[in-house]
Amino acid sequence: MVETIISIAITLLIIALLVFLIFKSIKVVKQSEVYIIERLGKFHKVADAGLTFIIPFIDHIRSVVSLKQQTLDIPPQEVITKDNVTITIDTVVFYRIIDPAKAVYEIQSLRKGLEYLSLTTIRDIVGKMLLDETFSSRDEINVSLKASLDDSTFQWGCKIDRVEIKDITPPADIRDAMEKEMNAERNKRALILEAEGKKQSEITLAEGKKAAAILEAEAKREARIRTAAGEAEAIRRVAEAKAKEIEDVYSAMMKSKPDDRLVQLKSLEALKEVANGESNKVFIPFEATSALGSLGAIKEVMSDDKKHKEHNKNDEEENSDEDKKD
Repeated sequence: MVETIISIAITLLIIALLVFLIFKSIKVVKQSEVYIIERLGKFHKVADAGLTFIIPFIDHIRSVVSLKQQTLDIPPQEVITKDNVTITIDTVVFYRIIDPAKAVYEIQSLRKGLEYLSLTTIRDIVGKMLLDETFSSRDEINVSLKASLDDSTFQWGCKIDRVEIKDITPPADIRDAMEKEMNAERNKRALILEAEGKKQSEITLAEGKKAAAILEAEAKREARIRTAAGEAEAIRRVAEAKAKEIEDVYSAMMKSKPDDRLVQLKSLEALKEVANGESNKVFIPFEATSALGSLGAIKEVMSDDKKHKEHNKNDEEENSDEDKKD
């Protein structure tokens, strides 16, 4: 009976020991993590994410290394610039571990090493720059700092993704001077912009007046051109009407077969009509005076002839009346 109990206890102890050994030998590695496994105090392997097996009491997990991007906030550090101004710089470093074995075995503390290396590198870079350059060249400082850290930390199995300067704080007196300088610069820019605005306004007004004067001059010129064209058209139409009238008179005279006296008389009447026009001026040559004189003589002869015929007619009527009485 006692022997049976002892055998059962030993069996249970062996089973428990086996369960314990199995439990200790099976390890589950999480995503984005690796295990650094040592065997008898010596580096054995790097266990990736998933299920891995180790030998209990022989293999030992030295470190669990994260492969995620990590951040290292560097404490604010006082740095002296090239022009001997002490400023405070606050920096943050983003890095990843690309070789877990080197990150564990090549340096005692990776984060401390990154922190000290960042501080010394910042002092070196900013110490070569003037105060104004540190404010306007943040991107250049970030690029230089990243390149220097990346070269130095490659042997530690570390990759520097980026470096950012969070804040640059100058001394209080320097800050007051800079604020005054910025206010003066703003006032200067405001005055310049106001002057430029007035200048542009005056230029715009002058250009508007110039354009208005040009348009007015063009309108007057167009009006004069149209007025002159209208007057010329009116004169042309009057001349055409006169020419048509003269042509009609001439045609009528030619149909009636006039003699020379009648032609000269009609020409004189036409000349009179032409001379009566407001815008017409008639110049009679000297040779035409003899023709006009002959026309006057002809007119008097025709008048005397007409009076003589009327007188003879009256005498004939009187004689006929006397004959009737007798």
